[in-house]
Amino acid sequence: MPVIHLESADDPRVADYLNLTDVQLRLKTEPERGLYIAESSRVVRRAIAAGHRPRSFFLTEKWMADLEDLLERFPEVPAYVGDAAMLEAITGFHLHRGALAAMHRPAARPLAEVLDGARRVAVLEDITDHTNLGAMFRSAAGLGVDAVLVTPRCADPLYRRAIRVSMGTVFQVPWARLESWPEGIGELRAAGFTVAAMELTPESLTIDVLAARNPEKLALILGTEGAGVTAAALEAADVAVEIPMRPGVDSLNVAAASAVAFWELRAR
Repeated sequence: MPVIHLESADDPRVADYLNLTDVQLRLKTEPERGLYIAESSRVVRRAIAAGHRPRSFFLTEKWMADLEDLLERFPEVPAYVGDAAMLEAITGFHLHRGALAAMHRPAARPLAEVLDGARRVAVLEDITDHTNLGAMFRSAAGLGVDAVLVTPRCADPLYRRAIRVSMGTVFQVPWARLESWPEGIGELRAAGFTVAAMELTPESLTIDVLAARNPEKLALILGTEGAGVTAAALEAADVAVEIPMRPGVDSLNVAAASAVAFWELRAR
């Protein structure tokens, strides 16, 4: 195993892990370099189980035994090992979840491939909070959503925090980024989907009414926190749908709302 014990935080071989807390920098450089960062031994294992290939491992000495089988499985992949203070100086945060791995970013999947055979699709419109994004993927994976589509301005599902919050389920659910929006709604409709926007309007159906209709193929648009579904997407959708709320509360956090909707609108 090519275990490399780091002697300096300035080692150029660990550039993939430099300044992981600089969100804007990472969102630019990771796709450019064709990589993403998997955080925690569990997430690393789920990424590899999904067929993704590691570029390198990055861990403290005490976590080597936990990943020994993976280090042996990929003898050509370097494992950079250092003490906690040095790794924190490189990444910008304390590694308390075991280990990191720089992974080769998989090729983008074509929309037709992601939609093939799907009956329930979540469309995440401009979701920019990585915690919400990861939570929505986790709900999608657990509650019967066959595929996830993200709009051009949506955050990166393979950003470290989104992956971590999703518990690696972002590797389980087929997903694709739409090239244009809301024009992508036309592509969904052409593929046979009823398109529903999760938004409170005077004409909104309650979620139980739409669930009773049980559309053969349903695409559900969820908008960003606060602003909700955009006016253009709402106008292009076939129907608006709402979760009935008790007086005094007008909405749920988008991640919580997605879980309710995914369960209630699951294919029957």
